[in-house]
Amino acid sequence: MVIYCKDICSELSTLLSSLDYDRLFLLTDETTEVVCRPLIDSCEPLSEAVSIVIGATDTYKNVETLVKVWTAMGEAGGTRHSLLINLGGGMVTDLGGFAAASFKRGIKFINIPTTLLSMVDAAVGGKTGINFNGLKNEIGAFRESEAVLVDTQFLRTLDAENLCSGYAEMLKHALLKDERMWAEHLTFDLQNPDYEKLQCMVADSIAVKEDIVAQDPHEKGLRKALNLGHTTGHAFESLALARQTPVLHGYAVAWGLACELYLSARKTGFPVDKMRQTVNFIKENYGTFPITCDDYEDIYNYMTHDKKNVAGVINFTLLSEVGDLCLDSHARREEIEEMLDFYREGC
Repeated sequence: MVIYCKDICSELSTLLSSLDYDRLFLLTDETTEVVCRPLIDSCEPLSEAVSIVIGATDTYKNVETLVKVWTAMGEAGGTRHSLLINLGGGMVTDLGGFAAASFKRGIKFINIPTTLLSMVDAAVGGKTGINFNGLKNEIGAFRESEAVLVDTQFLRTLDAENLCSGYAEMLKHALLKDERMWAEHLTFDLQNPDYEKLQCMVADSIAVKEDIVAQDPHEKGLRKALNLGHTTGHAFESLALARQTPVLHGYAVAWGLACELYLSARKTGFPVDKMRQTVNFIKENYGTFPITCDDYEDIYNYMTHDKKNVAGVINFTLLSEVGDLCLDSHARREEIEEMLDFYREGC
């Protein structure tokens, strides 16, 4: 259930009064504790919440942080009837959702996404997890939240990079939906955002994901569409972590979209002009991820660990046209290297 809020404190109070729980926990990271928590502190039920604060950024999306959250809930008397509120970006909602899914074999949780990325992607759809062994979201579970409270006032707390990061997932949803939505996203001014217009676009973007997830909650078929850009994007993200220069998830997805739209044009007939338009938008707003031919082996190896793969075959979601999906697409190693050549040489 997604609730679009005009008065988040009122909406949260009403929601909490409708749920049965014996102990309330509020998970934030060091940034959202300072920047975002004050926006909900007047919600009276939160006066009894046990606060858990974890490190910020994807660096802390790991087993050690997960253990910290479990320990804090256990030491504060958490039971299987407790409730966890995750207030933060995708790292907080992913890790917090997995902590809730696994603590006492599963407790209820609510997501309050505070970044554009978490609003349109991480907080919606029931995927939870942590990074492990150098791989993105390697450990996790499917677990739906009781509700997702979306209040775009939080977007005004974001810097330009985090706004762009979330917008990459919106661009992906637009490519999956139709030409009207795709064109709207390519003409939006990310450098001088119109927040009123963005609020409507966020609702449209969430609706695309909700529709896909409702038809395929556990990624047996259609939900694989949401992996557009992610096979390559996750490999770029893993390479950046290995270099100890982590990148924002949405930037990796944007770069992955540029690569996989090229692969779509090469293999499934995606129109070259639309590929070029989209790639140019990505270059203008996201720059490029620095790679050389020497990185191809590592990138390919990261792709072989992707959770979508079957029997070791690398699996892509490609498009034949905006809105026309080609699920379970495969590419030979030489085709993947050709794709990386295209990207490395300036798209």
